[in-house]
Amino acid sequence: MTLRSETADADDDVAETLEKTPPSSGDPVTVAAALSVMYSWYLFYLKEDRRAGPFVGLWAPTLLGAVAYFQQKGLYATLENGLTFA
Repeated sequence: MTLRSETADADDDVAETLEKTPPSSGDPVTVAAALSVMYSWYLFYLKEDRRAGPFVGLWAPTLLGAVAYFQQKGLYATLENGLTFA
């Protein structure tokens, strides 16, 4: 019985932490990337636009790569500020 209560307490702690965590800047960009993929499928298959479909489809990895870059840049800045030995 103690294992179950410890697990429940840990689950409550995780749920509380998730509620306090603000949404990341990548969330709206992830939605935009998914929409660009769906729009590219629409252009390629339904509109039969063989040029615009792949072009719009390439927006998704570009957007996700840009977000990853800026998140890493922020993480490195935080680590540099936090790891001072002065």
